[in-house]
Order: sequence, then structure tokens, then C-alpha cells
Amino acid sequence: MHLSHDPAAPPAPQISFDQFLAVDIRVGRIVAAEPFPQARKPAYKLTIDFGATMGTRRSSAQITEHYTLDDLPGRLVAAVVNFPPRQIGPFISEVLTLGFPDEDGRVVLVTPSQEVPLGGRLF
Repeated sequence: MHLSHDPAAPPAPQISFDQFLAVDIRVGRIVAAEPFPQARKPAYKLTIDFGATMGTRRSSAQITEHYTLDDLPGRLVAAVVNFPPRQIGPFISEVLTLGFPDEDGRVVLVTPSQEVPLGGRLF
């Protein structure tokens, strides 16, 4: 499945509410960000804390245009936590960190506008 980053692209086909509920999107706090020089496209390796129930998970994120390694620790982010792990070069990405493209297609992270408990599920 290819997702379009074009804001003029038509909406995706309708899905049922049960299909939406199958995607588990949770909030976590970035606790560490590291360079990922082996990635094909510029990316960082993130360690994200999803709270006591889920613990920490790792993610590769192509967010180098808008964020520095020092900007990321402490930031709340949204991530899909129920995809299977994905091998990205020598790294296993366990969650998909979510973002929107800016006008140039560079990723802007999805983040809550205020503090929320870690591990909270999007509804």
C-alpha cells in the first residue's frame, strides 16, 4: 500500500469503525534519539516510552529536516504500536512514529497539544 503525501490526493476509500479500531495508536515520550547513518534516507533512531504497560519501543523516523537530536528527548509523539517489527538496515523498528508532510514533504511529528498519560490510545 502506498500512501500519498500530496495534500491534493483524494481521500482513501471508506473503512469501517472496526477497521479503525484495529489500528492501535498510542502516545509516548521520546527518551532517546540517536543518529542512524546506515538509513537509506536521513533518519534518527528513537527510543519511545509508552508507559508501564507497554514499556519502551524503538522506531526509525525520517525527521531530520525539522528536528535535531537534542530537540527530541522529552517530546510526546503518536505512534502505531501494533504493526509487526520492521527491519530497516541493521535496525529493528518496533513502532511507526506518525507525522504529516509540510509543504515540501518533510515530516512534522504528530504530538498532543498538552500533557497526557503515556500509553494513552487515540480515539
